[in-house]
Amino acid sequence: MLNESRAWFFLAVAVVVSLLLYLLAPILTPFVVAALLAYLGDPLVDRLERLKLSRTLAVVVVFVSLLLVVVLTALLLIPVLENQLSAFVQRVPKYLDWFSTGVVPWIQSTFGVEAEKLEVGSVKQAILSHWQQAGGIAAWVMKSVSSSGLALAGWVANLLLIPVVTFYLLRDWDLLVARVHDLLPRNIESSVALVARDSDEMLGAFLRGQLLVMVALGTVYSLGLWMIGLEFALLVGLLAGIVSFVPYLGFIVGIVVAGVAMYLQTNELLPLLWVFAVFGVGQMLEGMVFTPLLVGDRIGLHPVAVIFAVLAGGQLFGFFGVLLALPVAAVLAVVLRHMHTGYKSSRLYRDREEAGSG
Repeated sequence: MLNESRAWFFLAVAVVVSLLLYLLAPILTPFVVAALLAYLGDPLVDRLERLKLSRTLAVVVVFVSLLLVVVLTALLLIPVLENQLSAFVQRVPKYLDWFSTGVVPWIQSTFGVEAEKLEVGSVKQAILSHWQQAGGIAAWVMKSVSSSGLALAGWVANLLLIPVVTFYLLRDWDLLVARVHDLLPRNIESSVALVARDSDEMLGAFLRGQLLVMVALGTVYSLGLWMIGLEFALLVGLLAGIVSFVPYLGFIVGIVVAGVAMYLQTNELLPLLWVFAVFGVGQMLEGMVFTPLLVGDRIGLHPVAVIFAVLAGGQLFGFFGVLLALPVAAVLAVVLRHMHTGYKSSRLYRDREEAGSG
């Protein structure tokens, strides 16, 4: 009866927490972003503390370094991305014309689909009209943000809240972890601590190692595509790097997008070999250098689990859910692995095994 009451208690707590997360999702996003940044920065702070720096000074050094990296990256990449994205959108009518004259007839003859159902012309007209009204990426963003004074104020408040919360979480991270550990019931403390250590190992692989792999791959793809003369090298390279958190997805998406863009840019098939070479080199570097060096042999989530977690989080909680998807999925994966181990060593499993052998 006691175990049943405890199970119902934990179930009720899980339901209440999930309901609160759903209701508070619109305001929790900056706190989740800050918590992720603090989680990424805490190991660096701990290293500086081992070098005899005070916790506050170490936090200031790491915090300023993170802030400088974010600001410099934004200043360097945003103008280039603005130009490339604007040029890409201007090329969209040309791409749609190629699609309607080259791909649509093949689809029509192969699958029997009527060309009118694809509505290529309406898509082309919609893109052109909206883009002309917006006046570019920056203008569209500013128009969307400034359409409501309240929305603008909320956007600015969230942007300013992230570094403030990140600083305080970084400063008190070890203290918060120690307090949570101290609140655990002693009879489950060792089990929860083991799950927490395994969860931290898996989260570290994804949120630290995989993030660095994504940056490295995005850099390699962008530089490689720029060297072979692709006009939208940075745009395609960053896209391939971002989606590479799922194994082979960045390679597939990147090589398809870059191949189509290169063919439409040159109208020749030979340059496609250079595109294949760039992504082939990227794949070799990922498998032989980046992943072993930055992620190591830590067990990560299955690619299907990653995709499902991101989609499910976005469906349930929006952007807030996308941010929480991988951490929650990693913890659940660790819990399920421990439950599997416990089941395999339980009397229920041994009785089944003995019955089968008998």
